[in-house]
Amino acid sequence: MPKVIIVLPAYNAEKTLPQTLTDIPAEYRANVILVDDCSRDRTVEVARGFGIAAIPHPVNKGYGGNQKTCYREALKAGADIVVMLHPDYQYNPKVIPHLVGVIDNNICDMMLGNRIRTRRETLAGGMPFYKYLSNRFLSLLCNIVTGENLGEWHSGMRAYSRKVLETIPWENNTDDFAFDMQFLTQASCFGFRMGDIPVETKYFEEASSINFRRSLKYGLHTLLILAQFLLQKSGLFKLRLFRRTL
Repeated sequence: MPKVIIVLPAYNAEKTLPQTLTDIPAEYRANVILVDDCSRDRTVEVARGFGIAAIPHPVNKGYGGNQKTCYREALKAGADIVVMLHPDYQYNPKVIPHLVGVIDNNICDMMLGNRIRTRRETLAGGMPFYKYLSNRFLSLLCNIVTGENLGEWHSGMRAYSRKVLETIPWENNTDDFAFDMQFLTQASCFGFRMGDIPVETKYFEEASSINFRRSLKYGLHTLLILAQFLLQKSGLFKLRLFRRTL
């Protein structure tokens, strides 16, 4: 059996962390690592109360910076498969075995939880309409540019094989929210097999969510990253973003 480590990039997740940890299937709870990005609440204390490893950042490093620590620690701990899960309980942890199973059976190299099964279901789950529209537009554009066929490109629930994390130069990526988009375009550029499975959407007051201004910034960064992908694939440029680690 592969060693599966679940990493939780956390920021002010005190209220949602208990339910997230409770819903992680029992066979995976022994290998959970939480990285706290200088939260202003009791996220670290709650995590340690559940008996999981909690690593606090002394200063806020940003969403991408948080993930970098997560992946370093998971690889150091000998993970064969790493599951990244937002601890804000937007994503149902009960689907983790299915994400892992697809990778373990060598069907895909990485998997995402897809919140957009139907428009009605997604909006009923609380996703703001402007975020739904931007998600659909950007995901469609990403699929057209890269040739992939993911249901959405902006999920906070992902699973990676060790080879993916050892090949993609994610240490060179931004420390901001565009980290995820860079990671996916890198994976596509290197030919990794990507897939997704549906997971219900849950938006509520305690769930983390970026505001309209930061959403707009993220969208513009997505367009820039897609342009960089096209330049790399054209062979005219060799960008540092797409330079293999291995």
